[in-house]
Amino acid sequence: MKKLYFNYLESFKGLSREIWYLSLISLVNRAGTMVIPFLSLYLKNDMGFSEADIGSIFACFGIGSFFGSLLGGKLTDIFGFYKVMIASLFLTGLCFISLQFINSFWGFCIGILITMTIADSFRPAIFVAIKTYSKPENQTRSVGLLRLAINAGMGIGPTLAGLIIVLEGYNILFWIDGLTCIIAILLFSYLVKDPKVKPAETREKHQNLDKNAVYKDKSFWIHSVICFLFGMAFFQLFTTMPLYYNQIFQLDEFKIGILLFLNVAIIVIFEMPLLNYLEKQLIPVTKHILMACVLLSLGFLVLYQNFWIGILIINMVLLTLSETLGFPYTNKFALQRAKEGLEGSYMALYAMSFSMAHIFSPKIGLSIVDVYGFQINWLVTFGYGILGILLAYWLHKRVKQKL
Repeated sequence: MKKLYFNYLESFKGLSREIWYLSLISLVNRAGTMVIPFLSLYLKNDMGFSEADIGSIFACFGIGSFFGSLLGGKLTDIFGFYKVMIASLFLTGLCFISLQFINSFWGFCIGILITMTIADSFRPAIFVAIKTYSKPENQTRSVGLLRLAINAGMGIGPTLAGLIIVLEGYNILFWIDGLTCIIAILLFSYLVKDPKVKPAETREKHQNLDKNAVYKDKSFWIHSVICFLFGMAFFQLFTTMPLYYNQIFQLDEFKIGILLFLNVAIIVIFEMPLLNYLEKQLIPVTKHILMACVLLSLGFLVLYQNFWIGILIINMVLLTLSETLGFPYTNKFALQRAKEGLEGSYMALYAMSFSMAHIFSPKIGLSIVDVYGFQINWLVTFGYGILGILLAYWLHKRVKQKL
């Protein structure tokens, strides 16, 4: 036990102070993110929308995320990550507070579109911040620490949210979401000073740098499609799966929150030591991405049977193991592939891959559930994972050939 304890502590060594501060504000922000995990239930049970309407709203969520990632990447390349992060998180807080006052379908579509456009302009900026504040040898663990903080916050948030919903209803959650965004960015501006990094000056040092290099990088496009397919499957966790838990297994919001907490607990306890161990093994990043797709596929294949509640735990463990490999190592691949001075553009395309999944995953998933039922949806989702495996194997071969 003592050795395990010291190995756990070792996995946090060597990370910069700024990475710790970024993780702190991410913890505060995500602990307050209480609405999103229960948004499909809120729209169904409180707003009275159909599955098709909910799918359309989540499609707007994804469209906003897509354009927000694109906008964030462009702004990061122009103004630097610091200013983009400050503006994005502050305005996101105001948007979340405003969402509770919207009652119509089209109003909610527009509201969630604007909110996510602003919110996800933050994503390319924070990825560039990780590259700025970490060394190449500990980038994966820097991403891991940030994810640990985010997931710890997401574990606290849904668990408390489930209890708050049962006792007080949904409206107070919008206030908590908004205010924690604002508190988080105030903490960030106080703890982390602007490094005054100007991407335009970096590009001037590389006058022959092709500004469209990211769009000509075939291997990066393959990687982006893998990320899209990974997101198509994984984001079912926040859209169709809460409805599945509720409608098929009759779990209420509090019990769903506890089940989601299992995902967080595994990540908080095991992800950093696992990443620390894997960094020392010198395994190619593409192999980790391939294994993540395998685990993801298995996670949804086991859901095809629905007569034993224990399968939900098996599914959650497989999805979580897939997540612990998938997100850090797809991120690391993107950071390694990004050319100096164009980090914002590369990380924007990386983020946009998941944003595209946000557009199509809920709409397609909920439409399949509405017409054919949950079990067919799990088979389709399993298919996304199989395509991801094939592309990850292709990417691995290309990278070995230095393409």
